[in-house]
Amino acid sequence: MPGSNDPFVRIDDVSMNFGTIEAVRGITLGVPAGATFGLVGSDGAGKSTLLRMIATMIRPAAGAITIGGLDVVTDKRKVKRLIGYMPQRFGLYQDLTVAENMDFFMNIFGIYGAEREKRRERYLGFSNLLPFLERRAGDLSGGMKQKLGLACVLVHEPKLLILDEPTNGVDPVSRQEFWEILGEMRGSGMTIIVSTAYLDEGERCDGLVLMHRASLLAKATPAELRDGYPNLEEAIIARIQEVDKGIIHDRFHF
Repeated sequence: MPGSNDPFVRIDDVSMNFGTIEAVRGITLGVPAGATFGLVGSDGAGKSTLLRMIATMIRPAAGAITIGGLDVVTDKRKVKRLIGYMPQRFGLYQDLTVAENMDFFMNIFGIYGAEREKRRERYLGFSNLLPFLERRAGDLSGGMKQKLGLACVLVHEPKLLILDEPTNGVDPVSRQEFWEILGEMRGSGMTIIVSTAYLDEGERCDGLVLMHRASLLAKATPAELRDGYPNLEEAIIARIQEVDKGIIHDRFHF
């Protein structure tokens, strides 16, 4: 995997509860600089909660997360300059055009002058959205909205890109184009953490983190995770079923 031995993102024994619900339990892992890491697993496993903690949106109940040596709690403002976060429902302004949405986010990040035009051309060019500058975001297709959301997240050129199921419900062609953009970003040295329900996307990652029932079941390359199984899907299902079978056995003493 790319990057040095010292992880760019370090997660140390992190947990999070919502009342009596345990969302994340004792997760420890490191993500090297320049790597693309995928979070996969069952629904309700805690993937989105973990991403939100990395993105400084919620504070861990226990443990610590650092990005580039900065703590996401005590150094929150500095960390925000390093990250770009795209949640499942990214907040595009539906009544604004593609160009106006981009301008809005560049205003937030203080990007002006020649650099402003350069970044608009670059990120809307990657996204194939330059012909649609005057189209309202609300009139875009689902795939185009996701690509516009990604372009808006990328305008300040973050060191770490955090994506929560960004292609969920998007057509196959748009998914392919979306991952081509991520490939460009990875090639420029950006670190990417992405949760996905599509295991063909998992195959594109340098490393995979498999979560189930708030816990980390495995951290491995796609090839390592599918070792001994016909494909990644069967490997993941088998690991999850093994855990669930053990829980039932312990509970009912079969």
